[in-house]
Amino acid sequence: MILSRRSLLKSSACGFGYLALKGLLAEEAKKDYRSPLAPRLPHGKARAKRVIFLFMQGGPSHVDTFDYKPKLQTAGESKRNRLLASPWKFDRHGQSGLPISELFPHLARHADDLCLLNGMHTDNPAHPQATVMLHTGSINFVRPSLGAWTVYGLGTENQDLPGFVTLNPLNRLGGAQNYGSAFLPATFQGTPLASRGSSNMEIPNLKNRDLSRQEQRQQLNFLQSLNQDFKDRSGDNSQLDAVIDSYELAYRMQAALPETLNLKSETEKTLKMYGIGERATQNFGVQCLIARRLAESGVRFIQLNHNGWDQHNNLQQRLSSNCSAIDQPIAGLIQDLKQRGLLDETLIVWGGEFGRTPAAQDSKMNGRRHNNRGYTMWMAGGGVKGGIRHGATDEIGDTAVQGKVHTHDLHATILHLLGLDHEKLTYRYAGRDFRLTDVYGDIVTDIVS
Repeated sequence: MILSRRSLLKSSACGFGYLALKGLLAEEAKKDYRSPLAPRLPHGKARAKRVIFLFMQGGPSHVDTFDYKPKLQTAGESKRNRLLASPWKFDRHGQSGLPISELFPHLARHADDLCLLNGMHTDNPAHPQATVMLHTGSINFVRPSLGAWTVYGLGTENQDLPGFVTLNPLNRLGGAQNYGSAFLPATFQGTPLASRGSSNMEIPNLKNRDLSRQEQRQQLNFLQSLNQDFKDRSGDNSQLDAVIDSYELAYRMQAALPETLNLKSETEKTLKMYGIGERATQNFGVQCLIARRLAESGVRFIQLNHNGWDQHNNLQQRLSSNCSAIDQPIAGLIQDLKQRGLLDETLIVWGGEFGRTPAAQDSKMNGRRHNNRGYTMWMAGGGVKGGIRHGATDEIGDTAVQGKVHTHDLHATILHLLGLDHEKLTYRYAGRDFRLTDVYGDIVTDIVS
């Protein structure tokens, strides 16, 4: 059949269209693959865009901080255990009249922003198990962390920074498992950053001092072509995908992260608000200010870690020191987020793996034992009601008896505030759909604004 010029153009036009469509689809597929951290829509209404998790490792004593127990102050010695009255006074603060210990004079000024979860409880009173449980929802198995699930569900808002950052993470008690991704693609695991209180945090080996950015780009292109060729031959490989993505992210981070972590652009007033420059508050103040900068830069999940709350003895000195180190920095973080219009869209979560007993550790009456039966965590911003106490322990603070919130319930509620349904946020692995809350978890609707 001989085609005229008109017929040829007429029939081939569709071919041109198909070629264009193929190119567009290839670009979209490439975009999806290359951007596993791209922002994704939540399942429902999101009250918070991001989380700042303030983890106090060791088990802060709730009966000395945020769970006022008048009965404990007058209980004296019980038949079975020597009860230890709190050495610190509680006062009511804000319009809500929330009772807060004198250990937190700065934070108390934000009482109307705090939602105290006085009915917390968890499964195990041992530090390793309870710590991993708080971070991953499981004691017995390696599971993805809360931060990893969050970024898997929502992606992140800044493709030049990690979606999940953990500052000064624990080296023990679960270690990397606390910010790991387990069977989720490795892209979603947390990026650990260590700070020793420097006002200008440096990331070791972030910059290549021997090559220009153009030379690095050429080198990386060659390396990525080898990785991609191996992937094409070996098939799907989430670990290799993560390596490819991590190289690209690291290249972009060289320009973005140093600027984000550089506190020299902050005013003296802001530094003072966080307690930076003061010996007691310098270290955690830097963490809190970096958290604010990461939050406003689009990082989805930011964790801050403060160790040393395991006070079996020397309670008065050690708990006072802990609280002094974090009180002003956290108050500064809340104030700074508030004045920048970020608190309403940022969920702050504070707490440890469990609490402490109202009974003294021993006859010396200077410490408290572990208590997983009842303790306190608190939230602020991000769609929670402020100035309220939800739940309660018994009259001496030993066991949660009202408004009980298990670790699974806490996780379900955090995801809900981010617009994620904890029952729908699943990942298929080994023939089963896994989720953060396993087969448990109820949203604490009473605290949602």
